[in-house]
Amino acid sequence: MGVPCDILSPNGIGQGIHTRSELTIGLLSAAGSPPVEWLASDAPVDYASALAAMATRAAAIARGEASELVWLLEHPPLYTAGTSARATDLLEAHFPVHKSGRGGQFTYHGPGQRIAYVMLDLTRRNPDLRAFVCALEAWLIAALAAFNVKGERRSDRIGVWVARPDKPRGAGGETAEDKIAAIGIRVRRWVSFHGIALNVAPDLTHFAGIVPCGISAAHFGVTSLHDLGVLDGMGEVDAALRTTFAPIFGKTEQV
Repeated sequence: MGVPCDILSPNGIGQGIHTRSELTIGLLSAAGSPPVEWLASDAPVDYASALAAMATRAAAIARGEASELVWLLEHPPLYTAGTSARATDLLEAHFPVHKSGRGGQFTYHGPGQRIAYVMLDLTRRNPDLRAFVCALEAWLIAALAAFNVKGERRSDRIGVWVARPDKPRGAGGETAEDKIAAIGIRVRRWVSFHGIALNVAPDLTHFAGIVPCGISAAHFGVTSLHDLGVLDGMGEVDAALRTTFAPIFGKTEQV
């Protein structure tokens, strides 16, 4: 996944997102569908291994041989390059760099960042990528609200942002904003994989080796829950993610 800034359609062609706020956010599964399996890995997961496992599971879901799955995990420190990554945005390779099949540009993953790989069959819900991105954003915004953090979407930038009036404004007087959560998906046979990345307590200096998502304006930065003074741990974040997932996507079952 990475912390990507755009999405790929089922045939791999990028799509711009401009009207997400106008979409209905609910993507509940069809009546009678089984609950989404919910899995959390305690130890950091190797990136290549995670990609292979995700692709295998998504293919099985498309064949009707496996249940939908949300997989929560952390990765060791690394950078990923999406399909739109520019070589000039890799400023200094402090960590291994992995090519990714998701949309977007360069991102950082590491300890303290909660990744949720979301493998859902959109044919059971709504086969609309814009609606899916909107629903993922709504999920993150709801989870952040549980910690009294106001996350917001932006029409020209995928992901969830936090206004930072305490930081210097942009050259044109714009309020500073930091990205706290990112979304990057790929869909194959209308089954999603990759997903979201929420910064809980990563080392934010690790983002300095790249231009995150190709966004270089000085008043756009990166933040985390801990950076904002929310010191809850990963367990509390996971609980909030699971609670807020259900009203949007449906019931879950711990595995």
